Amino acid sequence: MGLSPMAARAACGCSSAALAFFGSRPLRRAGRRPAAAFAWGQSSPYGGCRSRLAHSLVDSVLDELRSRRRVRVSAKIGLQGTKELSDNKIDKRALQKGLLLEFQKDSQRSLLAVVERPDGKKNWMVTDQNGILSSIKPQQVTYVVPGVMNFDASRIDEFLEKAQDLLDPTVLECAWMELSEKDKSIMVEEFAEIVYGNKESLESYCAHFLLSRDIVYFVKVESRDCSMYQPRSPPQVEELLRRKRAKEEAEKELEEFVHLVKSAKALPMESKPPKSSWLLDEKVRQKIEALQAYAVDACDDEQRRLAGNILKAMGFTRTSSAALKLLINVGYFPAHVNLDLFKYDVRTMYTEEVLSAAEELLHIRKDLSTLKVYAIDVDEADELDDALSAIRLPDGRIKVWIHVADPTCMIKPRGIIDREAMHRGTSIFLPTATFPMFPERLAMNVMSLQQGKQCKSVSVSVTLHPDGSIAEYTLENSVIKPTYMLTYESATELLYMSLEEEEELRILQEASSICAQWRRSQGSIDTAMIEPRIKVSNPDDPEPNINLYVEDQANPAMQLVSEMMVLCGEAVAAFGADNNLPLPYRGHPQCNTAVSAFSHLPDGPARSFANISVLRAAEMDFQKPVPHGILGIPGYVQFTSPIRRYVDLLAHYQVKAFLRGDSPPYSAGDLEGMTFIASMHVKVARRLHSNSLRYWLLEYLRRQPKGRKYKALILKFVKDRMAVLLLVEVGMQVTTIVSRGKVGDEVSVAVDTAHPRDDILSIREVIEDTDDNEE
Repeated sequence: MGLSPMAARAACGCSSAALAFFGSRPLRRAGRRPAAAFAWGQSSPYGGCRSRLAHSLVDSVLDELRSRRRVRVSAKIGLQGTKELSDNKIDKRALQKGLLLEFQKDSQRSLLAVVERPDGKKNWMVTDQNGILSSIKPQQVTYVVPGVMNFDASRIDEFLEKAQDLLDPTVLECAWMELSEKDKSIMVEEFAEIVYGNKESLESYCAHFLLSRDIVYFVKVESRDCSMYQPRSPPQVEELLRRKRAKEEAEKELEEFVHLVKSAKALPMESKPPKSSWLLDEKVRQKIEALQAYAVDACDDEQRRLAGNILKAMGFTRTSSAALKLLINVGYFPAHVNLDLFKYDVRTMYTEEVLSAAEELLHIRKDLSTLKVYAIDVDEADELDDALSAIRLPDGRIKVWIHVADPTCMIKPRGIIDREAMHRGTSIFLPTATFPMFPERLAMNVMSLQQGKQCKSVSVSVTLHPDGSIAEYTLENSVIKPTYMLTYESATELLYMSLEEEEELRILQEASSICAQWRRSQGSIDTAMIEPRIKVSNPDDPEPNINLYVEDQANPAMQLVSEMMVLCGEAVAAFGADNNLPLPYRGHPQCNTAVSAFSHLPDGPARSFANISVLRAAEMDFQKPVPHGILGIPGYVQFTSPIRRYVDLLAHYQVKAFLRGDSPPYSAGDLEGMTFIASMHVKVARRLHSNSLRYWLLEYLRRQPKGRKYKALILKFVKDRMAVLLLVEVGMQVTTIVSRGKVGDEVSVAVDTAHPRDDILSIREVIEDTDDNEE
């Protein structure tokens, strides 16, 4: 039977220094002993020596040394012994000029020094091994080298150089294995006598050095008379060795990782390793993810410790900004990384299980349809979930259809894809990316309405009274084939052109107009604002392209679509009420402030901003409709975005079940709980969108020519002349002091400072008419 690795190391024998104390003493092989004890020549979990000290040798040495009554200083020198000097009882009387001692410089370092002179009542001036003169307290002294008097400080280096030849840590193991069998404690000079054969000043210091730095084999214990070192138990030593090896391995891994990071940091941007390469090796991934968590201040204690050690090894401060800068410099993060995605732990990927379930749905067959419909959305929309149709009935009334994508024909309530959608709550739309609520192949393909393709939908048809109120409505499953996919800009252009062949679009606009008039008569409030929209191309580039769009919600096509979505929500709420169907009904109480209170403000953003400022909190009910004061309708259910909003999907589950003649899958209580879960994720998504939009707006402003003037609309005065402004060309609200004007007036401003990463924006008013200003 071969030797184990541990036994092989034991068979290697002690080092020459470890065997030094054997030279003048007879050795013999170990005799029979209890099975629990360790023999030098047998396999040992501690490595070490193959020879064994005789029991009589250790006993005799210890007995001889202790019989000397611990007097450890040469008689001719007359110096106090180490016992008195090395204990924690050292005071000023125990020290004197010329002594060589070791003292604790700080928590990390101990230095040798020579005593020079007293410093006050208790302290002493010493010259340390670096030639520095400093004052120390007696309690800083950790050891006084015995047998030394009038030592020259210039010889400390020579003393240390000689000590290096004797400082072999393997002797600790050899001594421990012998002493642990007898559970004998030992003093420093006794250890020196056993290990080195004498207890002179150099050997005693080396014995102290080894024992005081040892964290494995011996532990310091205080007795009544002196400090002793007691051998630890074998189980303790085994555990400490395991920890030591683990620490050494961790330090080696850290060193290798730091080298890897420094190498990547030195590469040019185009040559840096891709992010995926940092995630291949488990140990590298653990460290890079610790830095990532540290950068967004979302780390646990272990990640904080690990990231701190990495930053320290790199020579950086232990701050989140330093971690972020490092991750950008090695190419793991792009320069404009959206940290909120990591801070809020947003789901941007799908598990293999969810993707596999999505793949199975791709084989569902579509029905055919010849309906002519208009789908109108922003130009970069990936998920198209609603479209419109309209005709004029023989009696002159208008009938419209709001066709809504039907994802529930593919997925089931409480299924794996449904649960994933609930925990996402909504699709997240950022300037740099879209993170759909459903897997991309579903959300942007088979679930989405696509031009010229047969698409399953739920169609809500509404016949309007001439005043714009609902005369009739129906909800039914349908198959449509979208004819036009229009942007808001192109739809507006078609409306202005008033083409005969696009009569349906003109009818839709007329329907929108009379619906809006009806809602105003019912007390609706205008909240249309100017909003910015940004699309960033190549966001991982240091200087990506930023495309800014400013959307005026009063745009004809936007108003058309908005009115039809409100009409659909009103019809679905009526459907739910008529059929006693639990749905996520949304409401909004009337404002305490009358709309007429802001009639003096100009129509547009200034009046809308004032209206929004007095809105009360929204309400929800899951059993019956509640009035929606802002929209001016008796009830409302969000229904038109089931691909991107989970609460809309819940409404589809309920309606579709009723249309099939089945019981609704969810009770009112179920809907309330699931809506709450989804709404938590919706809040995070809104915060992400808001933060990311602001970041890129600031980046856009940072890139503009210095001193560029912007038109700004005064929306509100916060205090004195501190005003909230709307940058008309940017669609962004800012705050600054203005010297003139009232709410609704236009002023000119310029950007002094814009720092997106630090979220800093400084705006100042630009006075163009100096003559008026002087007046």
